[in-house]
Amino acid sequence: MPRRSSNEHVDATRGVYVISVAAELTGLHPQTLRIYERRGLVEPRRTGGGSRRYSEADLAKLRRIVELTEEGLNLEGVRRVIELEEEVARLRNELEAERRRARERERELHRHYRRDLVPLSQAVTVWQPSYQRRRSDR
Repeated sequence: MPRRSSNEHVDATRGVYVISVAAELTGLHPQTLRIYERRGLVEPRRTGGGSRRYSEADLAKLRRIVELTEEGLNLEGVRRVIELEEEVARLRNELEAERRRARERERELHRHYRRDLVPLSQAVTVWQPSYQRRRSDR
């Protein structure tokens, strides 16, 4: 992992590992990484000179590919599973964002209602039917 100070945030998508280091960290051969790239399973960043740079996110994806192939999936199956997992993650994020917006709208609605409420002590009047008032007026 890249070294960082406690207050420095490292972007998980920033390409920092050369192919040999990425291969060693994932237990794969560099040629396997090139194959996965040709098949569209990973897309490492490129330097100005064209060298591959793998990020933490790329390494996590490569580890997931290893898991899936060890379970018996071929590379097309792996690609499809990863595609579906990414779609599920995207939809979960959208759902959570929508839930946050709904909770905020609900809070705003409640704030609005609170402004419109009249305290009970000011709102209570005793109602007497007119025939009772006539008797008490006598």
